[in-house]
Amino acid sequence: MPERFLPLLQGIATIVDEPMSAQAVVATARVRYDAALFAKMPTLKVIARTGIGCDNISLPDATARHIAVCNVPDGPTVSTAEHTLALLLAVTKKVKQAEARLHRGEKGDFFSGHNGIELAGKTFGLVGFGRIGRRVAQLASSFRMRMMVYDPFARADGYAQAASLDELLRAADVLSLHLPLTNDTHHLIDASKLKMLKRGAFLINTARGGIVDEPSLLAALENGHLQGAGLDVFEHEPPPPDHPLLNRDDVVATPHIAAATDSAKELLWRTALTQLLQVLRGERPPHLVNPEVWK
Repeated sequence: MPERFLPLLQGIATIVDEPMSAQAVVATARVRYDAALFAKMPTLKVIARTGIGCDNISLPDATARHIAVCNVPDGPTVSTAEHTLALLLAVTKKVKQAEARLHRGEKGDFFSGHNGIELAGKTFGLVGFGRIGRRVAQLASSFRMRMMVYDPFARADGYAQAASLDELLRAADVLSLHLPLTNDTHHLIDASKLKMLKRGAFLINTARGGIVDEPSLLAALENGHLQGAGLDVFEHEPPPPDHPLLNRDDVVATPHIAAATDSAKELLWRTALTQLLQVLRGERPPHLVNPEVWK
């Protein structure tokens, strides 16, 4: 925890050397919180996520033990949306390929040999239209792209709304994922879904790696059906250095750092700690993921 937040704990909580005796935990996405771990932490009262996703926390197990789980829905919104656009531009403008040519010391007519994509007029398909998806739509609209949204739980609010995921896939020139990882969304984008995309389409994933079946994505890139992918997330993180998606000129990859900006970190830590302390004081936090524990 950054030292600048320590004053928030004064008079309410202290940091313990033995985590199994903790009453509260500030949780990153790297640890799996489930019944097995909870059995070793009998005093645990609250888990505060420094982010929005809670796929590494078993909510039924936490609720069964009356452990409050909080998240920070707004923390990663702006930075993750901006990173989505960074990946979009890098992969469609084929920045990695162009840079590689310079590193190889190539000579000649670079202009004629490069085939970046102009985004104006292209269809940007968004799967998931929560806080991050909405922000991405606002930003990408400045490129004069056509927005199309698929989210069975949210209205598109002025953008084109696809009646089904298949409809969106068939229309999208760029597919961008902004949905949580659940049992229903695990490997949602598999070989059959990737085949529905236009030949030459692009995939951007700043949500969760497990939403995409990686071998199918690799195959779609290798056979030329997809032109490229921008990935901030992988099914197993960090991916090994020899991961087949990492060493491709048509893939721009980052290690799950879309929200790793100074502004986002400040908001994530401060909000997570504030809610953690609220629970310890007996106050209901504003972003309680399992509200049934408060009954």
